[in-house]
Amino acid sequence: MSRILPRSTPRAQGVDPTALRRLIGRLDRLEHVHSVMVVRHGHVIAENWWHPHTADRPHTMFSVSKSFTSTAVGLAVHEGLLTLDDRVVDLLPDDVPADPGEHLRAMRVRDLLTMTAGHSASTMEGIDRTITLPGARWARAILAQPVEHEPGTRFVYNTGATYLLSAILHRLTGRRLLDYLTPRLLAPLGITHAAWEQDPDGIDTGGFGLSITTEEMAAFGQLYLQGGTWAGEQLVPAEWVAQASAQQVPNGPHDWPDWNQGYGYQFWQCRHGAYRADGAFGQYIVVWPEKDLVITMTSGLADLQSVLDVVWDTLLPDDAWVAPEAGAPDPAAPVQTALPTPAGAASSPVEAALDGATFVLAPNERDVSAVVLGRAPDGRTEVTMTIGGVDHTVRFGYGEWSQGTCSLLGAPADVAPADVATAAAWADESTLDGRIIFLGTPFEWRLTLRFSGDEVAVVIDRNVSFGERGFLDATGTARRA
Repeated sequence: MSRILPRSTPRAQGVDPTALRRLIGRLDRLEHVHSVMVVRHGHVIAENWWHPHTADRPHTMFSVSKSFTSTAVGLAVHEGLLTLDDRVVDLLPDDVPADPGEHLRAMRVRDLLTMTAGHSASTMEGIDRTITLPGARWARAILAQPVEHEPGTRFVYNTGATYLLSAILHRLTGRRLLDYLTPRLLAPLGITHAAWEQDPDGIDTGGFGLSITTEEMAAFGQLYLQGGTWAGEQLVPAEWVAQASAQQVPNGPHDWPDWNQGYGYQFWQCRHGAYRADGAFGQYIVVWPEKDLVITMTSGLADLQSVLDVVWDTLLPDDAWVAPEAGAPDPAAPVQTALPTPAGAASSPVEAALDGATFVLAPNERDVSAVVLGRAPDGRTEVTMTIGGVDHTVRFGYGEWSQGTCSLLGAPADVAPADVATAAAWADESTLDGRIIFLGTPFEWRLTLRFSGDEVAVVIDRNVSFGERGFLDATGTARRA
């Protein structure tokens, strides 16, 4: 994988390497952190991926996407395509209700950027894998929802507001957001892995759906730290960078302190003078101007404050900073840790008794009707589930992560199976534990099969979800050929 940013050592850039070891060690204990990169003075001084996650695979960004959409708006303002005071009803005339209310008529681009559009709740809801709306014409569906409050007066985190920004840019430029950003921002930064989900009408989803690598995240954060300049060129107007990254409106209250610091133009304020692009389940680009530092992370965590607490606890103390070491010694190699595989034995005596048995499950909301346990020709443990009448097979490694694909997400038939890494072990003679990691995403499934004679209990839990984390809890009875 080609590198975007130069490498150096912590001491050469004035950071105690012990503090960075503490940072990675603390993140490791959170278990579901996938990657971290620390950049100081424009140099990468620490980088780590938790295998099976790798440096070259783009990761789903969720709402980090919002900060890229905001940047596109800033570029469009600079090019004279719109202003922050333009009314939304004028920019999306084909999607406005026949009789727009007073508050909708007053809604402006600035209100969308600051999440003060006037709605009482988000206009797009989280379901399973992503955030979406049914059918086409999403802008029309969002603008049809009641605008209960005067725009600009009430912060409500609202992915629909960011989608409207993407729809506005799509209409003004005649191209998708990704194509608009590529020559102006992404290509100059060396971001070559970017992909963006689209709605049924071909409009980039704006508030979510962007996938890039950890280092590409870091390059974007470094651009903002440098006031919009890159390689001597002003890619983003300095005035926009300053406005977008500053507090524009108050937010909160929230139990997590870093969610009470204010909101800019699709950027969150942090404690200690930092700000961040922030995506669901722990995707972060933290920019810390006082320390000339950028920290990027990908994760699959429910407790989002826990990650930022680790950053402040390990890098805020004075002893984390040292006098820069003379010269520029060769950087250390990236650290490669690994997510733990399930503990237990490679096999169990009950497997022989299960050979040829199909466990028919009681009716359940996931439409999983049967489970079969077996061994693949290469010796890996094999679990086949019948979902909606279609068999889905997953093969699990033992003591190491096994690469493969899996279509157990309940996706439509025309959606390609997801890349996964799997591992399983027998926790005891009757209990098989398996992990299925969906690579490039925050998501993981934990499968437990508990056998008792001709009975089985099947449990699948998810590490994170926009809804309930429990995916399946069902029982079945063996039917033998």
